[in-house]
Amino acid sequence: MTLFLCGDVMLGRGVDQILAHPGDPALREAYVEDARSYVRLAESAHGPVPVPVDPSWPWGEALRVLDEAAPDARIVNLETSVTCQDTFAPDKEIHYRMHPANLPALAVARPDVTVLANNHVLDFGRPGLLETLDALARAGLRTAGAGRDAEEAYAPAAVPLPGGRRLLVLALGARSSGIPSGWAATADLPGVAYVPELSPAAADSVLRHVRRARRAGDLTVVSVHWGTNWGFRVPREQVRFAHALVDGGVDVVHGHSSHHPRPLEVYRNRLILYGCGDFVDDYEGITGYEEYRDDLRLVFLASVEADSGRLEGLRMVPLRARRMRLEPASRADRAWLRTTLDRISGGVGVTPTPDGSLTLTGG
Repeated sequence: MTLFLCGDVMLGRGVDQILAHPGDPALREAYVEDARSYVRLAESAHGPVPVPVDPSWPWGEALRVLDEAAPDARIVNLETSVTCQDTFAPDKEIHYRMHPANLPALAVARPDVTVLANNHVLDFGRPGLLETLDALARAGLRTAGAGRDAEEAYAPAAVPLPGGRRLLVLALGARSSGIPSGWAATADLPGVAYVPELSPAAADSVLRHVRRARRAGDLTVVSVHWGTNWGFRVPREQVRFAHALVDGGVDVVHGHSSHHPRPLEVYRNRLILYGCGDFVDDYEGITGYEEYRDDLRLVFLASVEADSGRLEGLRMVPLRARRMRLEPASRADRAWLRTTLDRISGGVGVTPTPDGSLTLTGG
């Protein structure tokens, strides 16, 4: 079975403004008060964006890659609320929202699971979350990691796979990614599947949810929004948490939150992605962390044995964000990503292939 995994998909703010139905551009950031400013930043870096764009525009080359790869399941982390609400969550510096009428820009990628356990899905409060859940449901998009109550938020999404199998995706948001504790779903309040600490007890709780839902032959992914935005170091508690999940029967750990890729690991023949990096966003033209090359993005295509969940291979396709669209990465960009991933990922190697993608060796 081949799974498509990627980093954060942020279709709000500047991206929302170039789509057919832009929402209110008002922002309450320290230096930016209008979301259209992010469009102008991107244009100043790489040239004009033809507003309004087709829903497929932000994905660009990624859609061709996915059509050719034909993965059995597609998992994305939607890091924005889908709402027309205008009550900004207090004590947050950044708020992301996209207009519900722009959801074709998500649906065009045909995600099988849209992860919502992150630090932006309640940027417009619980009313904004409820509107997000309703809008995604109307669009026929399956979600994980947030819900109208704790039972729904912590329930794995089940994706039918060929041969009568299922893929279970359970999504979590950790405090370390900036999720306020008050966003946690409870028995009577909507919210996210929240993990205050990446402790052994938290891992045991996650595994109990997995065991309750899992049937013989199911493959299991745990998608975790954790950690800081920048830096290649993986905290020890993340490693321990990921290993505990794999020890308990999870087949893939899909980590995200960082703005650039973090180390890869193969542990007990299972794939752990500690940080997939951003995928779709409006950060083009923002300066300050150029050494991390957050303009480079990766399509992760993980092949796992259907019977055992063991990793058979990982193919990564490098892309680059330009004019708020994903395009093929250059030879030099691909070489930079290969060298960087190979250097930071202990125990595995990253090698180039003739078609320009990268593959995992060792582990």
